[in-house]
Amino acid sequence: MYLDGEFAFGLARILAVWLNVGLELDEKKIAELQAEDQHEEAYQKALHFLSYRPRSSDEVRRNLTQRGLSEELVGDTLQRLQQAGLVNDAEFARSWIENRDTFRPRSQLALRTELRRKGLADEVIESALRDHVNEEVLALDAARKYAARLAGLAWPDFRRKLGAFLARRGFSYDTIAPVVSKVWKESSRTADGGETLDDKDRL
Repeated sequence: MYLDGEFAFGLARILAVWLNVGLELDEKKIAELQAEDQHEEAYQKALHFLSYRPRSSDEVRRNLTQRGLSEELVGDTLQRLQQAGLVNDAEFARSWIENRDTFRPRSQLALRTELRRKGLADEVIESALRDHVNEEVLALDAARKYAARLAGLAWPDFRRKLGAFLARRGFSYDTIAPVVSKVWKESSRTADGGETLDDKDRL
């Protein structure tokens, strides 16, 4: 933007498209244009940040704040993104859980911790966990995927390693014990000495 033949400030193309040489602008209009440009620049930065993967509101807020944007500008940008459906914490939580279910199943406890780190409100997290998480199914999926690494192990080692793996994923003992037993039986393995799994062998 040039004023009286001298460069004054830049404008996003979307804002400058209606301007032409010789157009008269008063101080109020110039201030409005500068404010609009700041908002458009913040919005474009947010879109770039969102282009890599879905983000929570808090992630977007922190990113824009780190770029030196004012609290008011960050808030306005977030509101615009939310109205456009580009930032939605409930949808983000659902997507995060589904992604974990597919690639790295883990417990409700672990998922809750991850989502809190993303800055989601507790009510959003609990709603998503209630609607989209089945603890036993998650543990079973995780155990079946990991069990392939334990091929050939005797029951005690199989039980110990698979149980430890599920514990690291945040699953409770009450969930781990029957899941390990089920996956062992599915694999048609027997305990040392040909003894099948019984109650005394349980975790």
